Amino acid sequence: MHTDLLRTYRPFLDSRPYTRWWWFNDAIQKEDIKTQLTWVCDQHFGGVEIAWMYPQPGAEEGPRWLSAGWSDLVAYTKQEADRLGIGCDFTFGTQWPFGGRIVPQEDASQVFSGLSSQRLEKSWELHYSGEEYVLNHLDHRALERYAGHIGEALTAAMQGATSGLFSDSWEVFPENLWSAQLDPVFRERFGYDLEPYKAQIDEHPQVRYDYRKLLSDAVLEGFFKPYTEICHQLGGVSRVQCHGAPTDLLAAFAMVDVPESEALLFETFFSAIPGSAAALADLPVVTCETFTCLYGYEPWPANSPHHGREKIEDMKLLADAVFAHGVNHIIWHGMPYNKPGGSNTFYATTHVGPGSGFIHELPAFNRYLESVSRFLKPGKTYSDVAVYLPLEDIWMRHRLPEERQGPASTYYWELQTVDLPASLEGYHPLWISTPFLKEATVENGLIRYGETTFSMLYMDVEWLDHEALEALIQLALKGATICIARRSKVPGHQPPSDYDDRLTQLMNYPTVTSDLNAALRHPPLVGGEDLPEYWCREVDGAYHIFFAHPDTKRIRYPMAYEGWRSTGTLERHVTIDIKDREYDLHLTFEPEDALFVKVTSMGEVDIASARIGKDEKTKG
Repeated sequence: MHTDLLRTYRPFLDSRPYTRWWWFNDAIQKEDIKTQLTWVCDQHFGGVEIAWMYPQPGAEEGPRWLSAGWSDLVAYTKQEADRLGIGCDFTFGTQWPFGGRIVPQEDASQVFSGLSSQRLEKSWELHYSGEEYVLNHLDHRALERYAGHIGEALTAAMQGATSGLFSDSWEVFPENLWSAQLDPVFRERFGYDLEPYKAQIDEHPQVRYDYRKLLSDAVLEGFFKPYTEICHQLGGVSRVQCHGAPTDLLAAFAMVDVPESEALLFETFFSAIPGSAAALADLPVVTCETFTCLYGYEPWPANSPHHGREKIEDMKLLADAVFAHGVNHIIWHGMPYNKPGGSNTFYATTHVGPGSGFIHELPAFNRYLESVSRFLKPGKTYSDVAVYLPLEDIWMRHRLPEERQGPASTYYWELQTVDLPASLEGYHPLWISTPFLKEATVENGLIRYGETTFSMLYMDVEWLDHEALEALIQLALKGATICIARRSKVPGHQPPSDYDDRLTQLMNYPTVTSDLNAALRHPPLVGGEDLPEYWCREVDGAYHIFFAHPDTKRIRYPMAYEGWRSTGTLERHVTIDIKDREYDLHLTFEPEDALFVKVTSMGEVDIASARIGKDEKTKG
């Protein structure tokens, strides 16, 4: 498994947060690089991720993209980061998605009618190239040719400590996305031609479902799987934001070395998808691009609201929310490269730099983020109840209602509106999807995938694919407990004729029920009313539970400025049930506080307040 390489990846074993570092196309100087990296260290960051960006107005022209001069600057930066003992990751291209002058037309993104109209915008190359092609993300051969150029230019920079190679959120135009080599694959898989339906595919939801099902696999096999393999060949690891891709995001996040979430353009509960994928794939690190568009979004080139005046208290509440959904390492978004006296900013971000409004609080806040990361990294994610990710439901739909759309959410299939059921929150539910169920086993009634086990599987879906149904039947035959909240329908243009009979067969197995209370045969990990959001790790027989402040439950995009303000001390009475032993705990949340709770293998309980700049501890 690729986790062996990842566990030796020094920067993310260091729990200090990283910051994205935007290099705008300019006459970048080594002395400025050294100064800014030293500043990063002084502010208690653990590393940087260099992202190559468009030229700012009035900027000098920097070294040509991927030239010897460009490679020399990047290699120097990596060497300086190594000297300082911090990590240095690299975005695997300029801007996003992948593209640029190195992409010929035959490797460019395609749609049903041929070449896509999408072009790469705001990239490093704008000084001299204008808009260039976007890479065909459905063809692994195109990706390999693209990677040959990027990898060669990064050769010297990949020496020394292991670097992550970063792929940002998938922002390939999705409408009618296709690749010519997929036509015969579609015909063989589904038994009919897609061609007659392409022009009006949205008028045929069942055909569109088949298209999206194949497209999902094409994304996995054409991009995410080979991308990780390429990163390993270059001596690095893959760190990837899979969101935005029209695919099974659980499967995609599980294919990379470091799955990365995003907040707050994405609601905090979205992080449970990469968090669940990491648990299923035994991945030790889940990062999050954090503090994007905290108070809202304004289109480029306008800055986000309250830019440079962000409140640490608001950011702490947001960070605690993503920690409570499976993230264990923060990537700040972010820091622009600046010459002495420079005023570069990035528009859709919380500004990191000497001019930040929170500069005097930054080192202490970073130490706090480090302490939570360090608490949540050891061991493995606790698992109990698996929840079926409703991919079929969202693939049968199309655009979100206008009132539910946002700057980064347009379609149901982006999964930005899908949350785990509140009725199961005490059972620490994790998402699961068909590829994992196909490979799962059943041992003593427990569903097992890799090192992760589940006492039962919960499903509440309108549509259920026939392949998923067959996987469920095999699990039920072996004694898995499955709760099916309602009878599903079969999606697809030409479904199997015996689907309804097979579904009835599944629902008649003795371990399959529609009664959730009957399926839940033991108490939840955490019981009580109005539970705070939390995440749990099992660590050598002990349990680490991070309870976020209860106010994280009211976070929605965009946050209100100074939205952290609460009414005062909040109390919660909870029970924790571990190995048939129940612990009654009284949790006290002072304003801004989260809590660390440890239950040792000997049954001792330790509760510590999680706050910036303090380490107060009580016994429970």
